[in-house]
Amino acid sequence: MGTWQVPASVLANARFDVSPMAEVAGALGHLSRDRSRGERAFVAAHAEAFDQMLADHPGRAAVVDHHFRKGWLADFLSLPPDRPSPTFADELALVESLGDKQIRADLRESSPSTLPRVLTRPGVATHAVELLDWLWTHTIASDWPRRERILRADIVARTSRLATHGWAGVLRDLGRNREWLDGEELRINRAEYPTRRLDADAQLTFIPVGWVASWVGWALPKRYAVYYPVTGALAPLAGGSPDGLGRLVGPNRARILLELADPASTTALAARTDLPLGAVGNHLKVLLDSGLVLRRRSGREVLYWRTALGDGLVAAGS
Repeated sequence: MGTWQVPASVLANARFDVSPMAEVAGALGHLSRDRSRGERAFVAAHAEAFDQMLADHPGRAAVVDHHFRKGWLADFLSLPPDRPSPTFADELALVESLGDKQIRADLRESSPSTLPRVLTRPGVATHAVELLDWLWTHTIASDWPRRERILRADIVARTSRLATHGWAGVLRDLGRNREWLDGEELRINRAEYPTRRLDADAQLTFIPVGWVASWVGWALPKRYAVYYPVTGALAPLAGGSPDGLGRLVGPNRARILLELADPASTTALAARTDLPLGAVGNHLKVLLDSGLVLRRRSGREVLYWRTALGDGLVAAGS
């Protein structure tokens, strides 16, 4: 499906919106596929618990093993919202309503191999729903308020651009291979599929995601969605004053906290900040006790990174 032909009536009624489920789909991709290419702090924080959950629940593990093939995401993971500003519960209910037959069909289409027995028996929808609910609860829910602020900021910026540059100016950077073509056509990828013409009363939604990823989704015949990476994916929001964070936690702890957008060892932090190794260790202990950073051993090193609380503090005070 390389292009969609989008009638003027559909484009006139298109909207931007956020989707909690899209963040969950992105989390699934980071934790289940090539982890070395994903967000290292996110993977380091959640991979161990994710792997243990899959070991405890073979049905969920089977869904993970068969949800993606060569760029094709199982359709139930990219359902367009059926209402403005949906909650995660709203979107999870949409997935659950598909039932075993449809989710099994989606997995067959996206699977790199034949489905195992656990996915051919009743309960496939339950496995999928429980997997998505676990991902939301354990990886996204506590961070959702911060993510939503950033996603909505992107929407504000794009709707402002729409007023001055039109749809061609808005759509040209909605992910790789996305562009507005002549003849009411929107290129969504480079695949050699026939053009799909959207009905005149179809609903098209553009959804920013906090991952360096993009995909499309549909619930035929009326709902379509384009998921695109937010500008500066999950970059800190502007706000506060330049030295606000330093006044709040102290200048040296602020420097360390700012360095921990990605995991770093005590030695690396000492080199970056020109602080003594012992001082860095003491500051990290305070930040750890305050819930602003997490730590985990990686080989011979102990890595530290900011929590959602730490990210929020940096966004609000820097």
